[in-house]
Amino acid sequence: MTSPLPHDLAGLVLMVFLLGLRHGMDPDHLAAVDGLARHNARDRPRIARWSGCFFSMGHGAVVTLIAGFVAATLHDGAAPQWLERLGAWISIVFLLALGIVNVVAVLRADRVVRPAGIKVRWLGRVAETGHPAVIAMIGAGFALSVDTISQAALFSLTAVHLAGWPSSVALGLVFTLGMAATDGLNGAWVARMVERADRRARVASRVMGLAIALLGIGIAGLGMARLLSAQAAEALAGTELQMGFGVAIIAVASFAVAMRLARPAAA
Repeated sequence: MTSPLPHDLAGLVLMVFLLGLRHGMDPDHLAAVDGLARHNARDRPRIARWSGCFFSMGHGAVVTLIAGFVAATLHDGAAPQWLERLGAWISIVFLLALGIVNVVAVLRADRVVRPAGIKVRWLGRVAETGHPAVIAMIGAGFALSVDTISQAALFSLTAVHLAGWPSSVALGLVFTLGMAATDGLNGAWVARMVERADRRARVASRVMGLAIALLGIGIAGLGMARLLSAQAAEALAGTELQMGFGVAIIAVASFAVAMRLARPAAA
């Protein structure tokens, strides 16, 4: 979800990093990395563990190019209000739908839960690759969506008015770093899950699946409240960084719990 961005450079850098962390928790990202890691886990375990990072590199390269292009071509313009609202509503709809789908998947599963996504359904056999460059190209393809483009354009236009076009490009890299943290953790976690097929693995996957789903639904709910209620928007004003930290803490805690549950039981 796109939140109002700070208008000081330090706050903007921190906010964009947190946006990258949250973007990496997108169920479509998690579903794609899940498939890539599972495909490579047996024969190419190192690729499996790094699949999330390769995916993020490709995705982040497109985000950075968009940010640089917007800064170079629209540097005299301000970020239009409709751009922020469009990106917010698209994110809300996708997060809400995917959150519900993933809750249903957790409740119905009798084995290790795999994240459900929309874009990943379009990949077909393309996702059955072990080449880092192809994995990065898949990540790049996922970046060509309205919500990602609008988000990149928004932080780029904000940055270019603060410190010029180089800051827009640098923010694209900061966004990529945050995204790589969550996508990279997901790839490593899935690779560990594949090595195990016991009850602990099933419990761990359900913990992670529910955390992802409920986090997405919660973010979507706050976004709807902000856009539909003036009172909610006023109450949430100025809390963007705190909310971003909250999302990051929940994401890291969820991965930590799931990774601990995935450890072999003591003899």
